[in-house]
Amino acid sequence: MEEYLELGQIVNTKGLKGEVKLNSFAEDNSIFEKLPNVFLKQKNGLIKKYIEKVGYHKNQVILKFKDCNSIEEAELLRNLCLFVKREDLGELPEGVYYIADLIGVMVYTDENEYLGKVEDIYSTGANDIYVVKDEKGRQKLLPGIDEVIKIINLKESKIIVHLMEGL
Repeated sequence: MEEYLELGQIVNTKGLKGEVKLNSFAEDNSIFEKLPNVFLKQKNGLIKKYIEKVGYHKNQVILKFKDCNSIEEAELLRNLCLFVKREDLGELPEGVYYIADLIGVMVYTDENEYLGKVEDIYSTGANDIYVVKDEKGRQKLLPGIDEVIKIINLKESKIIVHLMEGL
């Protein structure tokens, strides 16, 4: 499992005092209020940044870092991806997984037919959609609901699904 998880991307500056706008990948943006620091990915690796203030505007998170005090400094952070240490996020509830841990996991039907590997997962609001791709590049979209996703076993890198009528 990865030590760092990607939680967003800085897309712009806000104001003149060094704040940045973040497109968050988190399910709950309030997580940023609990994080003492984050890491920004630059060409030479990850740079640790301490969070001074968290705000919200429309669908974005507004972050103020302790060492970023001008629009010029904030501008240098534009387009950088934001990561956090997995251990800083705490334990997940039973049956909840990080998308990064599910990417690449093999998917089988409950009749032991190999469907492919998880390529992506995206949210529709009602439920997640698992994008499963086979060796020939064909994709199958599976709703992330209990009737379809039966077993997730990360130790064996295996997901068992039940293909309902129409899937």
